[in-house]
Amino acid sequence: MPFPAPVRRTATRMMALVAATITVCLTVAVPAGAAPVAAGAPGPVTAAGLLAAPDVADPEGGSPSLRQQLEAASKGYLDAKAALDNSIKRQKQLTEHLAAIEAELPARTATVGELAGAAYRTGRLSTVAALLNSDSPDGFLDRAATLGVVASNEDRQLRALLDTRERESRAKAALDNEIREQRKQVAVMASRKQQAERALAVAGSGSPSAGVTGSNTSTAKPAPRNSDGSWPRESCSVNDPTTSGCITPRTLHAMNQAKAAGFTRYVSCYRSGGSGEHPKGRACDFAAQKGGFGGVATGGDRTYGNNLAAYYVNNANRLGVLYVIWFKQIWLPSSGWKSYSGGNGDPSSDHTNHVHLSVY
Repeated sequence: MPFPAPVRRTATRMMALVAATITVCLTVAVPAGAAPVAAGAPGPVTAAGLLAAPDVADPEGGSPSLRQQLEAASKGYLDAKAALDNSIKRQKQLTEHLAAIEAELPARTATVGELAGAAYRTGRLSTVAALLNSDSPDGFLDRAATLGVVASNEDRQLRALLDTRERESRAKAALDNEIREQRKQVAVMASRKQQAERALAVAGSGSPSAGVTGSNTSTAKPAPRNSDGSWPRESCSVNDPTTSGCITPRTLHAMNQAKAAGFTRYVSCYRSGGSGEHPKGRACDFAAQKGGFGGVATGGDRTYGNNLAAYYVNNANRLGVLYVIWFKQIWLPSSGWKSYSGGNGDPSSDHTNHVHLSVY
């Protein structure tokens, strides 16, 4: 049965009002031009400037966002540290160079001073007078040659002094540049440290922890670096001996160094799924138990894990370690040991049955 006209008009106005209200709400909820958020993507930025934790957890604990933040922070920190170390090395060389230059200056200054004093005492006509006093053509030529040698020597000594002073000035300017470079890299390192600790805080981790100590004091053979001390970029280019996948040469080196130090239990590196460094061939999981990844490590198995984690921390600078995770703790080159509570309550994601290693 059709509604009377007044009822239809009222219903129409109500529907229009509801539609307008929905439009306003949607406009407020989604800013104009905002991109849709994909499932599992990092959450919005909080008032404190921190990334909110995403909805999807990583199989090994934490989240894709946390892994990305830790990787970026640690790589940035190591890059800045390498640049700082290289600058300090150059500063030392420049300081030695400047000291050698400054050691030359007193003697060169004294020599030129003596030449200037002699020129002042004899006057400008001394050269002409010496030539006019020659008693023969041969004597004239001999004196001219002698005076030429003297003038050449004076010119050489003066140029040597000026060159030494110029080298001193350049060395001092280069030292000033190195000091500015070091201040810059120290600031970058501090910023990367804050980035890592903010990421951990957002994930409910990052509080001070007791850390891990171990009895293995082996020194690893350093992994190859660039001539300036930085870490070369590497791809997943060598066969992973622990799986059918690939790893980077630096990851293989770190694993082999641990084996040489006596850590020979089960290891698994490449993994095609998940986030972090495993799919990139830059991470390995070292089982604490002899039989592989089991339950929570206790007794000698936990001691094995402690020793292995401490080994990688002690050799972090030699092997390019990004971070180490063991027994609900994470070690970062910028911050040391921090709590790591990103697990799912099982031994694998809590890292209580294996040591996780990520390298640059």
